[in-house]
Amino acid sequence: MDLAFLHSIWTVLLVIVFLAIVVWAYSSKRKSTFDKAARRPLEDDEPPRGHSKE
Repeated sequence: MDLAFLHSIWTVLLVIVFLAIVVWAYSSKRKSTFDKAARRPLEDDEPPRGHSKE
């Protein structure tokens, strides 16, 4: 095996890993988890100490 062949195998493996991550991220089973994470910064939490809501 020469070095070019090993680079080709490495590239194919990384593409497969990338595609697996994309499929995992866009799967419908993960939608509710990602929706909760997306709303989290917008949730009301207590204001920092020393500040008042007016």
